[in-house]
Amino acid sequence: MAVAQVDTLDTKEFKMQYAYGLACALFVSFAVHTAPAAAEGDAEKGQNVFKRCAACHANNDQNRVGPGLGGVVGRKAGTAPDYKYSPALASSNLTWDEQTLDAFLENPKKLVPGTRMTISVPKPEDRENVISYLKSLGGAQPAAAPVPAPAQ
Repeated sequence: MAVAQVDTLDTKEFKMQYAYGLACALFVSFAVHTAPAAAEGDAEKGQNVFKRCAACHANNDQNRVGPGLGGVVGRKAGTAPDYKYSPALASSNLTWDEQTLDAFLENPKKLVPGTRMTISVPKPEDRENVISYLKSLGGAQPAAAPVPAPAQ
């Protein structure tokens, strides 16, 4: 009568695989729970927060002391027409998505040293709300493709 040989892990190897699996599970759990969530603020509350911003910014494309913020979400930083940006912001190569707006509003000079923006929005909830409000103003539209001339 043949006895089937069962492959068993020795105790040291088992402990190492168990520790590795546990470390992976903890890493994934940590990454999921600490990843920044998309801004799910309240646009109505954000409109109220925006009143602080309105001293310098319009909620449309009109420039004031600061550039107009209509369509800012999705726009490349430093590209609003007819506004003279600081060299730092103009060359920043940022795009205004939720994460970038959040970091900039929290501490403009940290994200873009040399920016002329001096006002911050320190409370995370206020930033989420104002970003939600900015999103409600419409996002940047991609440039339309040129229309070919009619064939003659």
